[in-house]
Amino acid sequence: MRVPTFTEMCREELTLCGIGEGSTVAVLSQGKQRSEYVDAFLAAAEQLGAIGFNVNLPRSASSLDGEQGAWEVGETPLAGNRPAIEALKQVDLVIDTVFLLFSKEQLEIQESGTRVLLCIEPLEHIRAMAPSARLRERVEAGAELLGSAQTLRFTNAAGSDVTYKLGTYPVITQYGYTDTPGRWDHWPSGFLFTGGADDGVDGTVVIAPGDIVFPFKSYVQTPIELTIAAGRIERIAGGLDADLLREYMASFKDPNAYGISHIGWGMLETAQWSILAYDRRGMGMHGRSFYGNVLFSTGPNGELGGPNETLCHVDVPMRNCTLYLDDEPIVVDGDIVVDALKADELARA
Repeated sequence: MRVPTFTEMCREELTLCGIGEGSTVAVLSQGKQRSEYVDAFLAAAEQLGAIGFNVNLPRSASSLDGEQGAWEVGETPLAGNRPAIEALKQVDLVIDTVFLLFSKEQLEIQESGTRVLLCIEPLEHIRAMAPSARLRERVEAGAELLGSAQTLRFTNAAGSDVTYKLGTYPVITQYGYTDTPGRWDHWPSGFLFTGGADDGVDGTVVIAPGDIVFPFKSYVQTPIELTIAAGRIERIAGGLDADLLREYMASFKDPNAYGISHIGWGMLETAQWSILAYDRRGMGMHGRSFYGNVLFSTGPNGELGGPNETLCHVDVPMRNCTLYLDDEPIVVDGDIVVDALKADELARA
């Protein structure tokens, strides 16, 4: 079977994003990073009859996507560059190959009505986790349930039992493309999340062996017990893995690093929990998206409209959890049990 080129994949992705004759597309890049992504998106836009151009920032930041150094989110080389920001606000779609997420600049661009698509993962990951209208349908069905719930609770056999008071923040969906004005998405991805009230998360989270900690890109070997009260981590207990997490979060010297951020679950049946065992490239969308994971997060909540702007962001996709909305089970022991949210059996085979 012939494997499509990256330009052909970008053309299909832009089509899902509603790009066609007369549309405008800007690709945001930094330095010489991901130049092949820039070329492929611009070629695909031209083939679709769209007007495309590259906004290239000469100053680059290597820590934005977690590939090198500490993963410090929210501060980007776009900051203060008013001409570039204004140019990006004038187009239909921005392709972000830099990582603007959690930044004030991205929020401003979205508020103008411009939609933003992040694309920084390795080509092989993008190919393996292709988006579809069916994935969107299932993710949006999950968003309806999550958006109407008053409480979210999740547990696991390791001892987790934590409850979120919902209703303060919107639900964010990620299904790998965006055709809605002002909406952000990440190609590839497949999950949804919201946030608890800033003082409305209480309980215990036990990160168990086999769960993933990002940005470490590692599987936990020894349990990490987090004691949470009024939306903040009050205690981190355990062995070596707990020591690593505790010291990492303390290194930011920011009390807001201990705030609880988003909570949700993974929906993408083609994402692989095991991939970090042999491929640690990228920022980890396989891990964040794999089917039935509970995605627990700490740190910034500006993406949701919240006040926490800390640079310290930790995502923890957890296996074998049970998640309830208003006491109704959605995920049971790592398997999605609501028919409207389940992956098609053919796709899961």
